[in-house]
Amino acid sequence: MSEDLREKILQYLATVSQARNKEVARAVGMDKTLVDKAIAELAKEGKIEYRSFGGITYVALPGKSES
Repeated sequence: MSEDLREKILQYLATVSQARNKEVARAVGMDKTLVDKAIAELAKEGKIEYRSFGGITYVALPGKSES
């Protein structure tokens, strides 16, 4: 997975409390399939976390407030 894409995802998540994968894909200007894979890798490494609310899954930087 492109290190550039991973960095863009982390930079975007630093600007929001949390986001859905499709919002991340739109923000970084990449195909959602590629973004999904990069997010999965980052989550495995503990660099981002998944959050579920009412059946909707979001991603966020660990420890970042949900407000």
